[in-house]
Amino acid sequence: MALNATDQIRDRVDAIYRCDSRRILATLIRLLGDFDLAEEALQDAFSAALEQWRVEVPANPRAWLVSTGRFKAIDALRRRTRFDASLKVVAEKLDQAAQLEADLVDEFVRDDTLRLIFTCCHPALSPEARVALTLREVCDLTTEEIARAFLTAPSTIAQRIVRAKSKIRDARIPYQVPSVQDLPDRIDAVLHVVYLVFNEGYSASSGENVTRPELSSEAIRLCRLVSDLLREPEVAGLLALMLLQESRRSARVSPSGDLILLEDQDRSLWNLDYIQEGVLLVENSLRSRRFGRYTIQAAIAAVHAEAPQASETDWSQIVALYDVLLSMEPSSVVELNRAVAVAMKDGPGAGILLIEELLAAGRLSDYHLIHSARAELCRRDGRISEAKTSFETALKFAQQQPERRFLEARLKEIAE
Repeated sequence: MALNATDQIRDRVDAIYRCDSRRILATLIRLLGDFDLAEEALQDAFSAALEQWRVEVPANPRAWLVSTGRFKAIDALRRRTRFDASLKVVAEKLDQAAQLEADLVDEFVRDDTLRLIFTCCHPALSPEARVALTLREVCDLTTEEIARAFLTAPSTIAQRIVRAKSKIRDARIPYQVPSVQDLPDRIDAVLHVVYLVFNEGYSASSGENVTRPELSSEAIRLCRLVSDLLREPEVAGLLALMLLQESRRSARVSPSGDLILLEDQDRSLWNLDYIQEGVLLVENSLRSRRFGRYTIQAAIAAVHAEAPQASETDWSQIVALYDVLLSMEPSSVVELNRAVAVAMKDGPGAGILLIEELLAAGRLSDYHLIHSARAELCRRDGRISEAKTSFETALKFAQQQPERRFLEARLKEIAE
């Protein structure tokens, strides 16, 4: 059935919101100087678009939304001067600023997102607050989505975001990209947040889809911006890691939306351009001898990418790279990934022992992937009863629907 004009406009506005809302928000924050005021202006601008675009859709929708949001904010401040006289000065100051020319909006927006992420990752904020604020403001994740991704209560995430905004306002943290001298000290926090954004896009923490392409694409775009700004091996290493992981997107999900394991993927669907660029970046970073954990993870992804088929994967090299990674960054999740690599190299029993050591130490006990990994290895080792129990435990903790369907299918196979 054909869509009527109202539905077509709503679909157009929804599409622009999905693609551009966070970039528009970044520009509004720069223009208005306040997170909450900019967020309110963003919503007002899109609401206005639903009404006014019925007559005519502007030639540059992004510029229209920025301009409309800015003037909506000024109007809102003027209305509030009845209750707070100090807002009158703010409104007049904003009104005196020259209106952005439409052909300049795109130029500003490219930099505004980078400014926003450096502001969200300012060292004056706690590490937890940096992550929460960036995922909320740059990536438009809800507090519930962020909480699920980091196994934290939504109320805790909400408090972190509120406190971070207050800190930025009260400490007058500048909305700008740091100077070249300050940049190296700030880059680690930014890379960590970009990596977490990519992870949420590459493997969504919950919901109906395995991936959220808009998030992983945004993370890659942000990393390219940072890479242009700072030519450092570890920035290139993170970009390589994301490209190599993203290269497998088309093969990770069946036409019906079901999860496909790495070893079962059709490698002809992998993006060769991403693989070639990622491998070259890894090689250059390794040659610099100034690399870090992202470059090592990218090297692991490169080993997978360069194997013509799953059976030809060099698992010995992958285990060795995980050993290097553990020496750089001791982590239970890295230990879990190494255990799976050991199982592929030495047999499922060897991997099960390592996973059980993690569980016995009380680590990752509520992490669904450790239970699904143990279940899969037990299944391959013929320990069907144990596999069933671990699959059921994994299902209890899994939030993403395709992962839940995969676990349910495994349980059905076992039962049959």
